[in-house]
Amino acid sequence: MLVLALDTSSAAVTVALVEVPEQGVASTVQARSTITARGHGELLAPLIGECLAAAGLPPAAVGAVVAGTGPGPFTGLRVGLVTAAAFADALAVPAYGVCSLDGMAYASDDALLVAADARRKELYWATYLHGVRTNGPDVAKPADVPSADCVVMTGAGARQYAEVLGLPLLDVDHPDPVRLVDRALDRIREHAAGELLIPLYLRRPDAVPPAAPKAVSQ
Repeated sequence: MLVLALDTSSAAVTVALVEVPEQGVASTVQARSTITARGHGELLAPLIGECLAAAGLPPAAVGAVVAGTGPGPFTGLRVGLVTAAAFADALAVPAYGVCSLDGMAYASDDALLVAADARRKELYWATYLHGVRTNGPDVAKPADVPSADCVVMTGAGARQYAEVLGLPLLDVDHPDPVRLVDRALDRIREHAAGELLIPLYLRRPDAVPPAAPKAVSQ
């Protein structure tokens, strides 16, 4: 089955077409990724189009959609999830959500810390052992991230605050679409019903409702 995987939870706008066989490992057919602080809304759909064109396939060839659900900034994350849901709905195929931090984790005997940049001098983080999430996701100041029990770390946030976290750094800064698909393999192969793609914001947005207008006396 051909799966469209995408993630917009970070500065990387990432899209991939991933082939999922009935048995064995998933493999990338085409992939595109652009690093940008803004512009997720302008870049995501063209990147999907580029992947399909390069593979010589129509959108109807896609049998499922996998999207990173964050944690991530409100606007960028919303762009990815709305696009994934709309694409899946248009083709009448299932959409599956995966925590974006899972897309940077790997199966290892070493306890792993995955940390993404949450801005505001904070990190989105989770810990893993044998590829299974053991803690998180959550958001915290770098000094408050529980890294003491971990052996290695990865993620753009881990790189940014490497001195504070104090662990050996792996060279994976952003979610890998194939790893996202790997996390949804059972659902894909079982043809599970599609899911509501719920974003992991972990904190309230900056925008707030305007205050009530002042009363004007006659």
